[in-house]
This record gives sequence, structure tokens and C-alpha cells, in this order.
Amino acid sequence: MIPADFEYLRVDSPEAAVEALVEHGDEAKILAGGHSLLPLMRLRLAYPEVLIDVTRVDSMRGVTDEGDTLLIGACTTHHDVAHDRLIQAHCGILSEATATVGDPQVRHRGTIGGALAHADAAGDLPTVVLALDGQLVAQGPNGSRGIAAADFFVDYLQTVLEPDEVLTGVRVPKLATGGPQGSGWGYHYEKFNRVAQAWAIVASCALVRRDNGTIREARVALTNMGPTPVRATATESALAGAALDAVADAAARAADGTDPPTDLNAKPDYRRHLAQVLTRRALERALGA
Repeated sequence: MIPADFEYLRVDSPEAAVEALVEHGDEAKILAGGHSLLPLMRLRLAYPEVLIDVTRVDSMRGVTDEGDTLLIGACTTHHDVAHDRLIQAHCGILSEATATVGDPQVRHRGTIGGALAHADAAGDLPTVVLALDGQLVAQGPNGSRGIAAADFFVDYLQTVLEPDEVLTGVRVPKLATGGPQGSGWGYHYEKFNRVAQAWAIVASCALVRRDNGTIREARVALTNMGPTPVRATATESALAGAALDAVADAAARAADGTDPPTDLNAKPDYRRHLAQVLTRRALERALGA
């Protein structure tokens, strides 16, 4: 199908993008890659009257070392996130998971900010940023604000971004790995999809920090187990301070409290089973088992 008529604006700064959003209100949408928005427009499920293109805003691209954290510009492509040396060295789970997004064409054009702002519960990056306790940075008429990932995703395809705000970046922590006697963080993203390059039917992101032969802290987040990415809090609680052999029992609780959807690919019971299996695999890989 052919999308409805729209006006195209290319801006060169976050401030210009905010000004355009204020001027055009609900009629406008941000274009940051387009792999989610443009198909919706072609199907006329979305019909913005104005597209505001931020893909050439230099300040919204690239990775900045901030000491304990990395700041990733919202318009950094999936390919660049997956191959960035800072991310590979200090936040490898984000590089690993991003490399599973779509196909090479999608990864060279799609952006991390676009994926997060689109907030599809079947998307990989919202889940990973949630597991990392990341922070999303938004620019609005009153300046910039940071939003915890746990507060950012509110419903299916819905976030707390205001209509006059643009997502400019995401801040993630550096993960210390490879400490003495296997201490430090281990991680893995385990994804199950129907065919290669398809959306995840279910996926599990596991981050585990070991200390003196026990699990000091675990973070587990799930993809496509509800209208938003969710933390497997029962599994996390079961692993805190536990021995390394507690993984199987803890993973069996991964689906507790979730509300998985029904679609052509899977029913809720199947997704709950997948969440348990994939979480166990992700935790075992994160621990190097």
C-alpha cells in the first residue's frame, strides 16, 4: 500500500526536533531509522502528517565514555552498537543482543533510539536496557531529563515520552567482567524465534555477578512475555546469594507474574514454558556453565 501524504522535515539538532514537535503537535512523528514506523504508514495503521528526520543529528550518534557509564546516541545504528569497541569492552551484552536484531539491512539502518521509543514488547533492545537498569535521555521544551528504563515502558508501543519530547540517548552501566576466581559479571541473551531474523517469540536476558563461588546478584529480563519487557523478579530473588547450582530451580520461576500474549506463533502456556527454558540456558551461559 501507499502511505498517506505527509510533510518531511530534516533537522540538525535535538532542539530543532523539539521545536518541530511543539509546532506540529500530535500530527508529527520522529523518524530515526524507520523500520518500525514506515511499514505502519504503508499499511495506514499510522498516518502522521509530518515526519521529523533526526538521523543526521551528529550529537545523537556515537558512544561516549562517561566513566562508570556509556552514553549511546539515540541515532546510533544497530550495526554500530554491535561493533563499537567501547560497548564490546564494557557492556558486551548490549553488543551481543543487538547483533541478533533483524538482518544486516535492518541493522545498518535501524537505530537503538528508534527501537526503544517504538517500545515493541517483542523487541530485543528494550529488554536488554531494562536488565541493565539503563537510563533513557529525553529532550523537551524545558531541557533534558533522564528516565529509568523501569519507568520508561508503560504499555504495548507506549512510553512515558511526552508528545513534545525526543529521545536523544541511552545511558548504560559498565559491567566489570573477568575478576579473580570468576567474579564479576557474566551475561547472555537467549532468543527463540520462528525463523531467522524474525521477532522473538520469547527471549531472556541474564546478567549474573558472582562472588566467592556464589551468585551475588542476578538480573533477568524477558522479551514478549507481556505488553512491555518485564523483569523476572522471582528468579532474581531466588538467585540472590544462592549457590551456583540454584539456577534450575530459579529459572523455573521465570514466568511468575507475567502476562504473555496469544498470537499465531504461540499461546501463553507455551511462552511460559519457553521463558523457563530460555532463562535457564541464559543463566547457565552467563555463569560459563
